[in-house]
Amino acid sequence: MNGPATDSLLAWLRDSGEQGHADALSALLAENAALTRAKDAAEAANEAKTRFLASVSHEIRSPLNAIYGYAQLLERGDGTNAVEAGKVIRRSAEHLSNLVEGLLDIAQVESGSLRLARDTIRLPAFVEQAVDMFQPQAAMKGLSLRLAAPASLPEFVRTDPKRLRQVLINLLSNAIKFTDHGEIALKVHYRNELATFEVADSGIGIAPADITRILLPFERGGGASAERAGIGLGLAITQALVHIMGGELRVESTPGEGSRFIVRLMLSQPLSPPTDLPEGEPARLYLGRERRLLLIDDDPAHREALRGLLEPRGFRVLSAGGGEQGLTVAGEAQPDLVLLDVAMPGMSGWDVAAQLRARHGPRLRIVMLSGEAAQSGPRGETGPANDVFVAKPFDFGVLLDIISEQLKLEWPQTNPREGAGAAQHDPVLPPLMAAEARPHLAEIVRLVRIGHVRAIEARIDAIAALGEEAAALAERMRVHLDAFDLKSLAALAGTEDRHGR
Repeated sequence: MNGPATDSLLAWLRDSGEQGHADALSALLAENAALTRAKDAAEAANEAKTRFLASVSHEIRSPLNAIYGYAQLLERGDGTNAVEAGKVIRRSAEHLSNLVEGLLDIAQVESGSLRLARDTIRLPAFVEQAVDMFQPQAAMKGLSLRLAAPASLPEFVRTDPKRLRQVLINLLSNAIKFTDHGEIALKVHYRNELATFEVADSGIGIAPADITRILLPFERGGGASAERAGIGLGLAITQALVHIMGGELRVESTPGEGSRFIVRLMLSQPLSPPTDLPEGEPARLYLGRERRLLLIDDDPAHREALRGLLEPRGFRVLSAGGGEQGLTVAGEAQPDLVLLDVAMPGMSGWDVAAQLRARHGPRLRIVMLSGEAAQSGPRGETGPANDVFVAKPFDFGVLLDIISEQLKLEWPQTNPREGAGAAQHDPVLPPLMAAEARPHLAEIVRLVRIGHVRAIEARIDAIAALGEEAAALAERMRVHLDAFDLKSLAALAGTEDRHGR
């Protein structure tokens, strides 16, 4: 309705002394403009939601293909190495878990509030795992997928593994999608702490005019690439992650011949190599009497998976498929700890936890395992009856640490240099400074149990700020953290805490 004619009408009304009508018409026009803007915004939001849901589907398909492909190979029993297949399936499942968290990361990327981890990884194994994840998908299209990495790559580097894995997966997934014949290569170089990752393919290529556009959210290239599945979010996220990690992403392509995506990142090496245990080391048994664990979960696959992980550690594992059965088993077996699902038919996990607490008291430790939020529990004055809440999916090592903490278990030392004895030779903080450092030291011991590296770094920084002697202690702690030697770090923090008391 706005335009020259409307302006002329308003002017005529005012000149004719009809100011009231002119004001009413102006208000009507303003309201109409506001409604039009709201309608456009709603349509844009609806379109964005549609694109977003499609992009989520695109992001999930790659690891699902890896899981589905290897599961079929195992099911057919065609000689596939079960251990290697299991590793690929597990890593793909971990990636799916990370993608769930990545849905929240998109908003953080846009707002600039995304935080990076600083963990130590085995670089050669890391890139091999990324390529292994996509081997079934490449084979299904008849493509050759290879890794080109020199033997001189450093064994350990420090980075945010989740973000770097997401970058490589997005690039490899796109390369396979837009390549119909030939090969795809992940080439890795490392010099002077500068790592270069290049994903090269022999696919359909990208037109020069599209190279900049494909890095924008929800954009795809024109021509043949526009016919391929996908909504165009992966490359935008990849570029944002690379920039946040302090690197650069460069694209080179020739239509009809292929493309090269080149990522450069500064990846420093730790001061000393981690002292983590090699893969395949037999599970250690805790010391003391046998502990009984009760699993209450309506999913039999989840119960069996946990049983297979816990029994080799020396636990006696009982199970129940629902709340009523779980309460009966708990009354008969008197378990030391219950691992309890939340969403079950009939009684919810929260109701079961409340009855377990009423019947067995504080002696029984209750750990909730659920895909729901911890806030879904009761909000009364007493709060939920459980002791710990663990969100699914979870890392088994973290769960084992929580069980160990709840039951006060002791484990045999695997390295005579580990433990409190290794830290007793460190100098003791002055009394006043020790009192100030004590809360940070105790919190570091707790954070080590759950593997919260970023929070540990913050506590070490707080200790360093207390004074010269504390700064020296913080530096020793950083050496252990840089080496990802969390056991020695906890031993050092625990010793200083005891001396301070």
